[in-house]
Amino acid sequence: MEMPDFSLTDTQREMVETARSFGKKVLEPAEIELDRIADPGAVFRDERYWEALSGCFRLGFHKMSMAESYGGLGLDPTTTGMVWEELARYGAGFAATLLPAAIVPQLVCILCPQKRELVERFVLPFCQDETGRTISAWGSSEPDVGSDGSNYYDVKVRHRTRAVLRRGRYVLSGTKSNFVSNAGIAHVYLVFACVDPSRGLRGSGAFVVPADAPGVCREKALDKIGLRVLNQAAVHFEDVEVPEEYMIFPPGDDYPFLHNAIITVGNVGVGYLAVGLMRAAFEQALAYAKVRVQWGKPICEHQLVARKLFDAFVAIESARALLWKASWLAAAGFPGDLKTSLAAKVYATEQAVRHTAEMVQVLAGYGISREYPLEKYARDAKLLPIMDGTNETLLVKAAAQL
Repeated sequence: MEMPDFSLTDTQREMVETARSFGKKVLEPAEIELDRIADPGAVFRDERYWEALSGCFRLGFHKMSMAESYGGLGLDPTTTGMVWEELARYGAGFAATLLPAAIVPQLVCILCPQKRELVERFVLPFCQDETGRTISAWGSSEPDVGSDGSNYYDVKVRHRTRAVLRRGRYVLSGTKSNFVSNAGIAHVYLVFACVDPSRGLRGSGAFVVPADAPGVCREKALDKIGLRVLNQAAVHFEDVEVPEEYMIFPPGDDYPFLHNAIITVGNVGVGYLAVGLMRAAFEQALAYAKVRVQWGKPICEHQLVARKLFDAFVAIESARALLWKASWLAAAGFPGDLKTSLAAKVYATEQAVRHTAEMVQVLAGYGISREYPLEKYARDAKLLPIMDGTNETLLVKAAAQL
């Protein structure tokens, strides 16, 4: 029986090393400083934020999965995941910002590459951008439709954001919830809106909505305990008009496929963020435990501390292996396997919450001090079991696929 090959290709080594070098030099110091700004909105007006994000764009981290024919890097899902992990190791908030950054150009290329106006307005400029200003956000969840967003078969459940066709243009009205990632900095939104109320969620279509369209109103950035460098906010659409061809996915029985595809891809990304955060906490705690001496020896030699460190190591390796399998399945056929992707996300994020907290414990008093970033890692990790669907909802969804 042939053994799996875990060796990295030359491209993977080069991309990971580039991400590591950039992360250490740029992302880590910027993220730590920005995390400490009390006003969440001020983070995204700070020049340090845009300098770091534009650096990500100059290195092509925003377009890793975009096809080379459009100006992207054309990387496979596993290589992309490796880079996400490395970026999250040094700047989880910036890495989380990049996850949905390409959702509009990606879906335009997949669903309707024949719509040249959309390609020329949202795909090509995105791949050419080196400023970080052409960035996407996905608006699905609403104040009354959160976890219900996967309730495809109850016709009483539907998006409250409406899209009505009038004289060749769709008019959108409604609100997307406070948890839209990149909402306050996006230049374009992917918006799920109800076209046919009689069909529940299957009556929704997917629309491309420019952020500068009249009637688009963004609320202030959400004030969160963690991932404070990830912009999240509510978005209101007040009679926003878009051309008819800006509906890139029509309502119908295929709606669950699109929604599940986005969930399948997105949750793998969140899993890689979790591994990056676990690594950050583990590496910091391990280095500390090797030099901190108590009872006549480094604390890493005390069995209870050694157990905490070893358990974190096992969790990192296990979560990464499951994520690599999910990415391998995605490479074998888009969008991958739903249950494997959700299993990887649920496991990785639960372990991240547990082990970032345990690494705080290794440092004890210093762990809760801002002299070390352990407390930040623990705060950041706490958001991950909620991102892209709560783990409780995803677990039930994945279990139904068994």
